Amino acid sequence: MSEILLQSRVDDIVTLTINRPEKLNAMTKPLWGELGDTIVALSAQEDVRCIILRGAGEKAFSPGNDISEFETQRSNQAQATEYGHFMHQTVKKIKSCRHPIVAQIHGICVGGGMEIASLADIRICGTSSRFGAPIKNLGLVMAYDEMEPIASLIGASKALEILLEGRIFDAQEALSIGLVSRVVPDDQVATEAMATAQRIASGAPLVARWHKKFARRLADPTPLTDKERQECFECFDTEDFRIGYKSFLAKTSPKFVGR
Repeated sequence: MSEILLQSRVDDIVTLTINRPEKLNAMTKPLWGELGDTIVALSAQEDVRCIILRGAGEKAFSPGNDISEFETQRSNQAQATEYGHFMHQTVKKIKSCRHPIVAQIHGICVGGGMEIASLADIRICGTSSRFGAPIKNLGLVMAYDEMEPIASLIGASKALEILLEGRIFDAQEALSIGLVSRVVPDDQVATEAMATAQRIASGAPLVARWHKKFARRLADPTPLTDKERQECFECFDTEDFRIGYKSFLAKTSPKFVGR
């Protein structure tokens, strides 16, 4: 098991923990790589129904990239370009994950940490959580691949407000602009994240994957093809559909099999 990215599992729910609590779970190049590779591996597993992504401890989800790497790995444009391409590959891997992802957010969630959380399908934080992207104070630009998931959640105008001002804001404001899905008391974040994952996992997994795919596709302005529209009806030939409607008629809880 990796020391910087922990993985645990309860039934069909996998929890990934960014494990650098001494650095508030700041991201490093190896950590970006491992996170992306792990997400790809989990996405390929048919028996996974939901992924919870969190930071170790309760002080921080992540404050973004570890500033100590800048002198050695991001000190000029050439280095930054290589590092950025590496990091953006992980962003794409998280974004294309077939399984639903729940971000369990404790404490600080800024910069790159906020970028990662925005890639989740549902984001749950505590009342004391804090958000923002004060990278203007470092003389840094948030690249297109990093800004896109945030802008798609809250709109370009709000994303620009966050970047131009660089201020840190609270959980209620994050909720009001759509950056997070739900705010709960700090001591209930883990419980609510797991309950959310369990609700997701109790549903038909093929349906969850289709819904993720359809939501991503709707963000693309290209007109839908007839083939894409027809895909919406493929669920009627699945075993899970038959299990679902028969369970409904029998007033029993369905036990979906993912076929």
